[in-house]
Amino acid sequence: MRKNLIKFVEHVNMLNLHCTEEDPEYKLLEHILTDDMITIGLAMKVRTPYCYREIAKRAKMPEEKAKCLADEMAMIGVLEYEGDKLKLPIFAPGSMELMVLNKEQIEGHPEIAYAFSDYVENLTKGFARFFPKGNGLVITLPVAKAIEAEPRKIEIEEIKYWVDKYYPSLSVGACQCRRSAAIRGDIGADMEGEWCIQVGDFAESCIRTNRSRRVTKEEVYDILHRAEDMGYVHEVTNIDGPKNSLFICNCHPDTCLAFRTARLVDTPNMMKSNFIATVDMSKCVACGQCMEVCPMNAAKLGQKICQKNPVKISENISPDDHVWGKDKWTLDYRTNKKNIVKETGTSPCKTNCPAHISVQAYLKLAGQGKYMDALELIKQENPLPAVCGRICNHRCEEACTLGNITDPVAIDDVKKFIANQEINSESRFVPKKKFYEGKKLAIIGSGPAGLSCAYYAAVYGHAVTVFEREKKTGGMLRYGIPSFRLEKDVIDAEIKVLDELGVHFKYGVNVGEDVTIEELRNQGYKAFFIAIGAQGGRGIGVEGEDANGVLSGVDFLRTINSGKNVDLSSRTVVIGGGNVAVDVARTALRAGGKEVSLYCLETRDIMPASADEVAEAEDENININPGWGPKKILTKDGKVCGIEFKRCLSVKDTDGRFNPQYDENDVVTVECENVLLSVGQSIEWGRLLEGTKVELNSNMTVKADGFTYQTAESDIFVGGDSYSGPRFAIDAISAGKSGAESLHRYVHKGHDLLIGRDRREFIEIDKENIVVDSYDRPSRQSAKGIPEMRLTFADERGILTDEQVKKETSRCLECGAARVDQTRCIGCGLCTTRCKFDAITLSKVSSHYGTSYEKLPVRLALNIVKRAGKIAVRKVKDTANKDI
Repeated sequence: MRKNLIKFVEHVNMLNLHCTEEDPEYKLLEHILTDDMITIGLAMKVRTPYCYREIAKRAKMPEEKAKCLADEMAMIGVLEYEGDKLKLPIFAPGSMELMVLNKEQIEGHPEIAYAFSDYVENLTKGFARFFPKGNGLVITLPVAKAIEAEPRKIEIEEIKYWVDKYYPSLSVGACQCRRSAAIRGDIGADMEGEWCIQVGDFAESCIRTNRSRRVTKEEVYDILHRAEDMGYVHEVTNIDGPKNSLFICNCHPDTCLAFRTARLVDTPNMMKSNFIATVDMSKCVACGQCMEVCPMNAAKLGQKICQKNPVKISENISPDDHVWGKDKWTLDYRTNKKNIVKETGTSPCKTNCPAHISVQAYLKLAGQGKYMDALELIKQENPLPAVCGRICNHRCEEACTLGNITDPVAIDDVKKFIANQEINSESRFVPKKKFYEGKKLAIIGSGPAGLSCAYYAAVYGHAVTVFEREKKTGGMLRYGIPSFRLEKDVIDAEIKVLDELGVHFKYGVNVGEDVTIEELRNQGYKAFFIAIGAQGGRGIGVEGEDANGVLSGVDFLRTINSGKNVDLSSRTVVIGGGNVAVDVARTALRAGGKEVSLYCLETRDIMPASADEVAEAEDENININPGWGPKKILTKDGKVCGIEFKRCLSVKDTDGRFNPQYDENDVVTVECENVLLSVGQSIEWGRLLEGTKVELNSNMTVKADGFTYQTAESDIFVGGDSYSGPRFAIDAISAGKSGAESLHRYVHKGHDLLIGRDRREFIEIDKENIVVDSYDRPSRQSAKGIPEMRLTFADERGILTDEQVKKETSRCLECGAARVDQTRCIGCGLCTTRCKFDAITLSKVSSHYGTSYEKLPVRLALNIVKRAGKIAVRKVKDTANKDI
């Protein structure tokens, strides 16, 4: 133990009166400061500037030696220049940030990163509950636009004050919290970047020691605006009185140490501005953008539609008037974000959509004629809205509250209309890229999961290449869905946006055969997302299924969708009860099939196929026969001549497992010449996984983490049907977006797959506890069909008109709305930058301002006394309320 270093730590940190060698300040400096440097530090009063001569005199050493040591200490970050003088700053905010800004130093001494984090966390755990509002070591500075109409604001609450005051002493450098977090392996999806704006003497010192670069006012405002776009919170230091600062931070709440510790200990007072956000429920449509960007998880989605029996929403308690121990802390704050007001739930449409698209909000925007705004909102979660508008199984509509009263809102038809407005416009919506420090990523498969992953990975700034074994992109979208449901030019139009994002496609490449994953690694690819789908068919295991005339349904669709002819000019039976089976039957009819019939195990009420698709098939005179299972395929001279079915009594056992039971005596024989098997799909791996550690389940899907999609091979991720088994396009799209985030995190050193990651767990409102006094709105709108396209391979379904969209969107009951927990809101104003409905605003509610670091102990002591009184009063009130 170095006693002089112990003394130095206690000298700099007035709150650490009994330093040990286990303290982070000690570990920070143990291997960096020499004894002579410590002598100089001990000779200087904290935060007092000295010239070289004064330093030498106080340290009792030759001036030249003192000058060399002082300059070296400034390069280390233990001292800070103030004009021609130097001063000894406190640890944070101060020397720790300066030490982190020296990139070569922190890479050589990673203990700096750990000491920085531990110091701030220990300080917060010990003292945060005692800090009065406005007196944290850093405080929040509201977004300028959020308070421009607030008459009670004062100049120091506006960003302009700080930029104007310190110009031209403005510089920008790496964010110290992000840099140190990456060293610790403790950062999420965020990137280091140049986000920390130094001001005044602190800026000049950073420039002089090559920690940052000088910037103009225009550059500062550009950084600030980009930060707001990214959802970063503006903060200023608060240790030199209310009118002075060292820097303007642009903080990510999962990385910023001030945020992390305030959220851990649940003490928003450490960072609060004097403003609070409030929601105008009449305007809010639960878009969730405020919730997504709220740094303290104060904004959540709740209920707007009236309740029969109002539910009491529990209020968060505050450290201002409660004893505050570890039982009040939120230990999992970075991995378990809560999006929903748990007592009420929120919109069923958003809850039940696998991608959790803000349906209620885009319906409102579409009703207002703001189609591109609606499209932008959709594409935050789904890059293929034109595709989904045509083929989605619309779980949002199934869950729609209006469906309990009358027909649900035609959500998919509205989405289809919105997407078509963009497809037919002169310019497409291409999202801004978030970062520009990209890596080479390989996406294997170009179905909905692969395309979604490629889209969002490109938005993260990566160099994305999609490998597709077919001649065109789309996977099962192109080759497994008939054109009368999804015309191929729609797929092509969606993919053009990926081209504009810089995604590169390689066609006719069968990874595993033409090139291996290891060879791709050698070409510089840093991570892989496997999304090959389930493109193979399944047999039914009965006699005769190898006869001429028996085809796999998915192979049949692939052949047709590849532009090849299949002659079915005879009687055709389709076996299967899902949407693919219905597609196969309708395609068979268009391919010349006579007397097309569909047989399935399930009864009509539990058929997996969507009811509307079954109805469309019946409208085309396809005979639907539920409740029958194949017994054997009849043949003559090796060709199909019929099929024998037996009555299915049940499909699953009491545990819900597939275990069909039959009445072997109840049999029918159907004459036919073609049998198309559509009883499920299989995954064709080929040699793709050879040489990897990727493991498969018994059903040939990949074993992977259900949240991150990481496999047993750390750089290989998976999504879509090859992970989940055959599901719907929207499920694959959602998995693709999650996969993109995992890839982004994985390829950057020090980034964790879980930290700050939203699990997106939603719950819907209680539909039994709502009140709809009257419902006098238009009936459900239907698009006019195109009769001449009937029974062709063109899509005969039309698109709603503008007027129909206005009527249809007006039918929405607007079930959800945002709610702000004002005990947690810090008044950053980011929520106001996201809301397109002017439904959330900031207002000034207090006038608390900071003091100098030297006077802070007095304020803390006064607040400790005041707080003790509040706790006592509250306890008396609680006791009185219990006795009532």
